[in-house]
Amino acid sequence: MVNAPAAFLFPGQGSQAVGMGKALAERYPEARAVFQEADRLLGFALSTLCFEGPAEELTRTENTQPALLVTSVAAYRVLEARGVRPHCAAGHSAGEYAAHVAAGSLTFADGLRLIRRRGEAMAGAGSVRPGSMAAVLGLTAEQIDEVLRAVNLPRDLAAANYNSPGQVVLSGTPEALLRGGEEAKRIGAKKVIPLQVSAAFHSPLMEAAVSSLNEALDAVTIAKAAFPVYANVSAEPVTDPESIRATLRAQLLGAVRWEQTLRAMIATGVRSFVEVGHGKVLRGLVRGVDKEAALFGSDEPETLEAAAQALMGAPA
Repeated sequence: MVNAPAAFLFPGQGSQAVGMGKALAERYPEARAVFQEADRLLGFALSTLCFEGPAEELTRTENTQPALLVTSVAAYRVLEARGVRPHCAAGHSAGEYAAHVAAGSLTFADGLRLIRRRGEAMAGAGSVRPGSMAAVLGLTAEQIDEVLRAVNLPRDLAAANYNSPGQVVLSGTPEALLRGGEEAKRIGAKKVIPLQVSAAFHSPLMEAAVSSLNEALDAVTIAKAAFPVYANVSAEPVTDPESIRATLRAQLLGAVRWEQTLRAMIATGVRSFVEVGHGKVLRGLVRGVDKEAALFGSDEPETLEAAAQALMGAPA
């Protein structure tokens, strides 16, 4: 049994895969109910898309983001039913919405509608200003700032994700990314890896999505979070409704400060992390920050049961 506080981490785009959530829905009535409710709210069978694909439809931004949220909430509901509660939480990019549903700041219905709107708006913005993303390996955050200053195209290139030590993702136009990659290699980057994404997320290229998402955020009621959720843009915990609204608004164009978030959690005594939803991406990023952390998954019944057994009674 783990006696230190545990953090729940909710994955974002890149963690999706055909089959996500299927085993949980087959095994647990709590998970099955979440998928059924999502299908009803959306008016189409998102569950079938998650469980059976096709992959090309699942990877469309407007589908990926709701699929991630629903799968994460399904896993969370099962953990919750077993009495496992986090000390705090965070979500990577789109995962921040699932974290707020888990914390009760957003109802499931509102969270799902918001993430669907976010995905649609971001896909539309990607058509207005096409772009992409690239992972830069082997540079510090300060060196990435040097790269951005050297390229000097603030509307065309930004640091999107500070994922872990030596892994930062750049986001921008194809030309700006090329220049940024060349500059990164010039000052010592080990690798620059183009990512298979449909748009330049977390950058000024998403400006066309702002008004649509802000309108949707302004229309929902946000409650006080039951536990702290660390905001991507500040790497600081938020619980009050207006801070939550403000950080979700800023997140669309702002960077995901993931490494900083993990370090802030660890500073409060967190020693265990549960990836709530599909995949293993976030556990890998934790390992880059804290090699001694206890890591758990929840995307299969076996991994979820192991997490529940280890964390039952952990301090919240």
